[in-house]
Amino acid sequence: MVISASRPLVIAGPILRHTTRQSFTVWLVTTESVSPELIVHMQEQVCAGDTTREQIQIGERAFINLVTFTPQQPLSTEQLINYDLRFSDAMQQASWQDTLSTLLYPGQNTLNFWVPETLSNVLHGSCRKPHHHADDSLLRVDGLIAQEIAGGQKRPDMMIMTGDQIYADDVAGPMLQAVLQTIGQYGLFHERLEQAVVANTEDLIGHPYCYYHRQQILPQVATNTALSKLFFGAKKKPVFTSVNAQNHLIGLAEVLAMYLLVWSDSPWEEIEFNPEEVPPSFRKRFLQERDIIRSFASRLKEVRRAFAHMPSYMIFDDHDVTDDWNLTRGWEQEVYGHPLSRRMVGNALAGYWLCQGWGNAPQKFDALYKLASDSFTPGGLTRHEDLIDALFDWEEWDYGLNTQPPVQVLDTRTRRWRSESSLNKPSGLMDWEALCEFQQQTFGKDAVIVVSAAPIYGVKFIEVIQKLFTLAGKALTVDAENWMAHKGTASVILNIFRHYKTPPHFIILSGDVHYSFVYDVRLRFRRNSPKITQFTCSGIKNTFPNTLIRCLDTLNQWFYSARSPLNIFTRRRNMSVHDRHPDCAPNQALLNRAAIGQLLIDPDCEEVRCLALCSDGETVEFPPESDVDN
Repeated sequence: MVISASRPLVIAGPILRHTTRQSFTVWLVTTESVSPELIVHMQEQVCAGDTTREQIQIGERAFINLVTFTPQQPLSTEQLINYDLRFSDAMQQASWQDTLSTLLYPGQNTLNFWVPETLSNVLHGSCRKPHHHADDSLLRVDGLIAQEIAGGQKRPDMMIMTGDQIYADDVAGPMLQAVLQTIGQYGLFHERLEQAVVANTEDLIGHPYCYYHRQQILPQVATNTALSKLFFGAKKKPVFTSVNAQNHLIGLAEVLAMYLLVWSDSPWEEIEFNPEEVPPSFRKRFLQERDIIRSFASRLKEVRRAFAHMPSYMIFDDHDVTDDWNLTRGWEQEVYGHPLSRRMVGNALAGYWLCQGWGNAPQKFDALYKLASDSFTPGGLTRHEDLIDALFDWEEWDYGLNTQPPVQVLDTRTRRWRSESSLNKPSGLMDWEALCEFQQQTFGKDAVIVVSAAPIYGVKFIEVIQKLFTLAGKALTVDAENWMAHKGTASVILNIFRHYKTPPHFIILSGDVHYSFVYDVRLRFRRNSPKITQFTCSGIKNTFPNTLIRCLDTLNQWFYSARSPLNIFTRRRNMSVHDRHPDCAPNQALLNRAAIGQLLIDPDCEEVRCLALCSDGETVEFPPESDVDN
């Protein structure tokens, strides 16, 4: 590994996070303990205000910083806000100026953003897998901002990332090699492990099972329980269900290194790939993955630049932690019943909070920040298990944005409605209490944007397949994770849409499935039905197997068109669901392209346009039925 003598101070970020007229927050990672000031200008006038700083040391040379600026007078929504970081130390400031120059668009001399209050242009997407062959559609976001800077159309108001911002359970060999080198670069803290092949995460480096054989390290349990015999017929079975767990991240240092590597170009400057470190039988695969990873890393400077110029909000889905996370009650019993698998899930959740969740609603996490400050010390991790316990107990991962229309981001992973009748039946994506809270948050509003990692209205034919596998006790085999899979959850969420106090306009943003589609939903037999539009866009850098998705799309249109009598046998029988067909393929309903979604809405939410900004440069629109030429 090459050791840099002039490593930059800011190695990731700044990423613009929670942004309102009253304050805005940026997230960044530095190699030294810092106390930066945020300097803010509007129309060349300095904005008076206060800067508050929170910092967590995650390694010998790595500090996560959340920096918030609170102006004395509210920020304007009509003027471009310019901001910069100022460090008291001259050498730190000089290093930052060098980094800043790489984050500016042509003609700029400072970072800038708009305050999003009235939403008319929102980006959203999920599922960004670095070693997928498609290009990174976040580059389209950078292009939109560059277009505005050059005098073109105003950039979107914000970006909402709806899950799988990292893949902790599906890691390419070259990416894992980069992860381990990044840990060394910044001295990220290792940790002790219980009931594991290795006693410390540091021992993974150089271990024979480190690359492409981590399933040998991951927990396995004997099939001497009724649950195990039901799921598996062998003597041993893996606790984790991911089929791509050969390089599954284990330690918190690995998770944090992954975030640095997917959001910043800086750590890559010192990465060197060495196929000799991997087993000979995997070297051909390693070289193929290496080329894709190199291409991914080569454009991260543009992705990093975009994050610095547009507010972004995030929520987890399963791959941010591990595949099938909390899918069934049986899964939870197996995973949380083993010290190593429990620690791995806790580490991924800690990484999510530090790198994603914290910036969504900074004031909400004061108690976690205090505990994390005690856990992360200059000497390493202490009280780590206490922090993980607190993260498992936390019930406020969901959040709302007080915009117009307001945004409600749902936690569909940790507050599950668990099946009482069977260990292997899918859990509901939200329990009764969480759904009641959501309902209260929407009452009395004219319109609301709801963010659900999984589509509330899924592809019915696919849901039928998942139902059949569930009846056979194989819910995990087909990832039977949809809102309709649990009777209680399905009933409550559909009743929310049917309630007479429900907002007249609902827009649902979702991802998860690795293809994109748009549904317009109305209540049958009701004159004043709410207008529900669901825009599913997935993935940012991922797609579904093309032949299979074309087949499923065709079968779904055959069996479950809006007028099909088979709809009577679904839980949505009282709702009419019309799909919008992409303008590039009028005979298809599902778009299988890596893309980020663009939602365009008018002030009354009467007109909702849905576009997919594809990673290959094409823009695909899903026009409403009335706009389609027959």
